[in-house]
Amino acid sequence: MPDLVTTDDSLPTVVLPQVLDGSQGSNRARGGVRQIAADTDVEAVRLWLAEYADSPHTLRSYRKEAVRLLIWATRVLGKPLSSLTREDLLTYEAFLANPSVEWADPTLPRRGGSRRLFEGPLSPRSVRQAQGILSGLFGYLVAAGYLAGNPFALRRRRGDAKASRRAAVERYLDRDLWQSVLDFIEALPQGTHRECQHYERVRWLFHLLYGASLRVSEAAHAKSSNLSQRRGRWWLHVVGKGGSVGDVPMSDELMADFARYRQYNGLPAMPTAGESIPLVLSVAGRADRLLTPTAIYLVVKEVFRRAAAARESIDPTGAVTLRRASTHWLRHTSATHQADDGNDIRFIQKNLRHASIETTAIYLHAEDDLRHEKTTGRGF
Repeated sequence: MPDLVTTDDSLPTVVLPQVLDGSQGSNRARGGVRQIAADTDVEAVRLWLAEYADSPHTLRSYRKEAVRLLIWATRVLGKPLSSLTREDLLTYEAFLANPSVEWADPTLPRRGGSRRLFEGPLSPRSVRQAQGILSGLFGYLVAAGYLAGNPFALRRRRGDAKASRRAAVERYLDRDLWQSVLDFIEALPQGTHRECQHYERVRWLFHLLYGASLRVSEAAHAKSSNLSQRRGRWWLHVVGKGGSVGDVPMSDELMADFARYRQYNGLPAMPTAGESIPLVLSVAGRADRLLTPTAIYLVVKEVFRRAAAARESIDPTGAVTLRRASTHWLRHTSATHQADDGNDIRFIQKNLRHASIETTAIYLHAEDDLRHEKTTGRGF
């Protein structure tokens, strides 16, 4: 049986005999030009995960699914990951929905080499998510010339993409709820230096993520050198998901918020020539350090949690929504509000750096609102 010997902080080292390490896997590509030098499954999976090093939450999720499959394949089937067939993966899909008790033993620790890999059966949605992540892994290994084929490519499509798009469009705040968050932020305590520092950081983070429609990693890595002014208008150059690039409009209001944040931290209101300082500084306000994506995520989640608690008595439904909200909700909220304001869908597509305009179209709610009004006679 393979031995899981490291913690959850990196892809575990799995001590495997050669028959299980994937070097002779039945699905290994033979011939052709290899794009990666890995010769075992663990090495290949490490390279795949390295592509997500700048997205800690994605990395953590992807690593978890890769570890589960790798350990399951070698322990249960006695096969390396690179020998798995479509039949094997159908068996694994059923296993995710009902893992045997030793895989979810509550007496085992949550971390370490002998930790439990499941808390219990996965929901249908979680199973679909796991399958999608693993399909991406196998697709990468095929493209890299490591595997001959992707058995997940045979998976029957059950409208998951439509369900995913529908779920995505529901992850936004309507204007009243968004305003309640802004009001909550403005009411944060400012009696001490530390409280003022926290208030200014939170205020700028929420305005930046919403105002520029940024992903959390984009906000964390943005620097003043990415700002430019053309024809009297400010733009932020962003390198986003999958290496996609684009320029995001920065409104006068957002630039005023930026100037305020900088001045609070002892910086000039506007960047100087040749300056390359993070748009979001470290917790201590140091200009030579940035706030990591994980830190930004946690700050935003905590604000949403506290805002939900403050709203519980007057709006229980809104409080539930706020507890679910995260950094990415601010991006969805921004796009939805732009669409509601009548911004051209082509412009919203460019602001969000979507490859397809169909992805952007999910934020168009005005037609649904009109249909509801005409059907029920209720105005908005």
